[in-house]
Amino acid sequence: MSAGRQVTAATVPRGERRWVGFRTIVIREFSRITRIWGQTLVPPAITATLYFIIFGSLIGRRIGDMGGVTYMQYIAPGLIMMSVITNSYGNVVSSFFGAKFGRHLEELLVAPLPNWLIVLGYIAGGVVRGLLVGLLVTLIALFFTHLHVEHIVAVLAAVLLTSVIFSLLGFVNAVFAKNFDQISFVPTFILTPMTYLGGVFYSITMLPEWAQHVSKANPILYMVNAFRYGFLGLSDVNLGVSFALMTVAAAALFGLCVWLMEKGTGTRE
Repeated sequence: MSAGRQVTAATVPRGERRWVGFRTIVIREFSRITRIWGQTLVPPAITATLYFIIFGSLIGRRIGDMGGVTYMQYIAPGLIMMSVITNSYGNVVSSFFGAKFGRHLEELLVAPLPNWLIVLGYIAGGVVRGLLVGLLVTLIALFFTHLHVEHIVAVLAAVLLTSVIFSLLGFVNAVFAKNFDQISFVPTFILTPMTYLGGVFYSITMLPEWAQHVSKANPILYMVNAFRYGFLGLSDVNLGVSFALMTVAAAALFGLCVWLMEKGTGTRE
């Protein structure tokens, strides 16, 4: 390359340009997670520890076994999944809305990057935080009970799909949010109740028949049970249905996020 020639976006191969853009978003997200680790990693670890102490050690002794395993073993996969859900969602909604609020999202929008790649970069950041917290909670669970993985493929597929889905939902929330109150409304009043009613602390077979049918309308139930099956070989719902729903939901939400970016909803208003 001659000394007088300038490197521009047009001279860089498209694949390399896209890879650099994607990598930059992911590295920035990872740096943000690790830089404020006291806010991103410590609180879920403390919360999980309290859940294991209160529900597992204290209440679990009175409940006894569930499905042939101890109550502590039964709730451990659900608590891991609950931490993955809340942190994947929280990372993307706070990061993308912060970029909107701080006006530095415009730098990405004018860059020679397709919208689907921008979405993918933020989702990757959410997945990274979700998996990091999930791994941390798993290590904490091992201090309280014994966990044995029965089906590793089911564990990995369930946690990855769930993290992707809630990262995408966090992106949708951030797109439509106008202020910080609106990014906390969904996690507080919708996500938290759905998680608690998603079979984390109990089997739906313990409920009356009508309540079982109502519970099956909760998508988190399918995610938690698919993940629990990977660890314990136990599930209250059909696994094929669970993974089919998660796959369709991930694809549909990704398409929705890209469509919202193409329209400029919440970003060019």
